[in-house]
Amino acid sequence: MPIPLTGGLVSGEVRDSEGKPLPGADVSIFDRSNKRVAWSETDVYGFFAAAVMPGSYRIRAEAGGYQSFHERTEVEWGTHNALGKLTLVPDETLTVPTSGLYEIDPEHSAIRFIARHIAMSRVYGQFMEFAGQIYIAPRFEDSQVEVLIDAASVFTNAEKRDAHLRSADFLDVARFPKLHFTSHRFSRPGGNRWLIDGELTLHGMTSDVQLDATYLGMQEWNGMRAGCTATTELHREHFTVNWQQILARGVPVVGSTIQISLDIQGILQQR
Repeated sequence: MPIPLTGGLVSGEVRDSEGKPLPGADVSIFDRSNKRVAWSETDVYGFFAAAVMPGSYRIRAEAGGYQSFHERTEVEWGTHNALGKLTLVPDETLTVPTSGLYEIDPEHSAIRFIARHIAMSRVYGQFMEFAGQIYIAPRFEDSQVEVLIDAASVFTNAEKRDAHLRSADFLDVARFPKLHFTSHRFSRPGGNRWLIDGELTLHGMTSDVQLDATYLGMQEWNGMRAGCTATTELHREHFTVNWQQILARGVPVVGSTIQISLDIQGILQQR
């Protein structure tokens, strides 16, 4: 990254306490008046760089599951201020939820998906009706989750499209009324990130799925609640959902890859 003619360059590497890079960490740069003048997200190597005017700055690095890091620095005109390694230590308040059985709260949870349309725009949808339970075991790796989704509750805010998705071309809800996910392994690669491996049954076919989840902590509100977000990617052909139309130049009407995102609140039922 070239040094700008009007200022200087500041860079660094965000790493965990074991020295491993933290990709996707947020790095903010604040001036003396506490105004954020630059923002960057670390790359796969934990590296960031930003161009700023000469002056005094406060650097803040943040990543889920870690305590934020603060450092002050001076940036001079025409120079590159390399901060080196910025080490984030785990936030012990975000470890795992209290052990016990959690009921998913459908009123404060969502299961959404994104599909490509004619390789141009995105179609956003969600399932409106679902239920599930999450069991957090005393030994975290033994935890389990099970979710049932009503296939007919698919909603994309377009009546004709929703009817087509319910038809035999796609979900075939008359024959396969439920989507079913059940886990077989929990793991924690670091911080508040979880990996949940399991099996999804959709359209009568079962395929392995891995959820990349972020634990958000616990709060007391109408019961003790734990929250998390999660993402995964599904390929329609793995579930024999193969309907397709091809436009000129071989462009498909519907993309084969579906992005899934979940926002989940679970209410503790018993310990």
